[in-house]
Amino acid sequence: MAPLRVLVVGCGNMGASHARAYHRLTADFQIAGLVSRGPESRERLAKELGGLPTFADFETAYAATKPDVVSINTYPDTHAAIARTALRGGSHLFVEKPLAETVAEAQEIADLAKQCQRKVVVGYILRVHPAWQKFIEVAQTLGKPLVMRMNLNQQSRGKDWQTHKALMNSMSPIVDCGVHYVDVMCQMTRSKPVRVSAVQARLSDELKPGMYNYGQLQVTFADGSVGWYEAGWGPMMSEVAYFVKDVIGPKGCVSIVDKQGERATGSADVDSHTKTNSLRVHHQERDQNDQFLRPDEWLDMTDEPDHDGLCLREQQYLLRAIRNDVDLTDHLADAVNSLRVVLAADQAAREGRSIEL
Repeated sequence: MAPLRVLVVGCGNMGASHARAYHRLTADFQIAGLVSRGPESRERLAKELGGLPTFADFETAYAATKPDVVSINTYPDTHAAIARTALRGGSHLFVEKPLAETVAEAQEIADLAKQCQRKVVVGYILRVHPAWQKFIEVAQTLGKPLVMRMNLNQQSRGKDWQTHKALMNSMSPIVDCGVHYVDVMCQMTRSKPVRVSAVQARLSDELKPGMYNYGQLQVTFADGSVGWYEAGWGPMMSEVAYFVKDVIGPKGCVSIVDKQGERATGSADVDSHTKTNSLRVHHQERDQNDQFLRPDEWLDMTDEPDHDGLCLREQQYLLRAIRNDVDLTDHLADAVNSLRVVLAADQAAREGRSIEL
């Protein structure tokens, strides 16, 4: 089959990683063009990949290239408009999370994909991560209810803080990052979220009015499981306990542990955000003297893919979906559902109340 012509929209950290993935998969993808509002990022990436057409706006690029696939790696407030144009134009989509700014827009994209018979893959990078798949698998053996404790705080400055402030023009940290971890919680429990609450704090006057840069959401599931997710961005954030991934059930617990020092470079290192390297599994079974029957088990995950490797896996999944006509109905329903939960949490934080889902 001829390679799929792909238009990469957004040339920042995620866009660059996905562009490198398409470039590596030369038998299956051909990059038709790179789009970004700033010339520096697109020209730098074009040079890195051997010279590619570049564009300053999506509409011009789409009309000029007529791509088979559009890869959306822009800020969330642009996702829905780009997706509508691409789907109606007959293109398949890869969309970085979250799928859209609102549940209504996200559902519209899912419905339009079905109507146009196009494939849409959402960038839930942890779904293609072998160590995170193992983390979820072990969590599902711990009985019910589960207690799921997760966070990802980032101490940012310079261009990273500028990026975070730009993201917060669209949505708060617990929405932008929370969709990943609420999705993980849903996979662990295989149960329906029924209630959310949240707290928030505005720690900087550099943010747009009404926005906060620290939040924690709490989710209650139909099976009695509970989970929290915490996210904070900015130069004031602590580097202490910024990466917690811990699940407890009646039979024991499983945790992602920094045994290899993978987070020694600090919370600003994006590559460390998905690293596990080691899972620690604890079993609560005890003998007649109430002593544990076996020591904690360490699962070595040091051969896990790096960030670019994970993006490659996401694009391989998109390729399989297109070539093999994989039904992505459940994939999109899960993306809409996790967005619904975190947006309800954002509302709960702003209004100071719990929300029934």
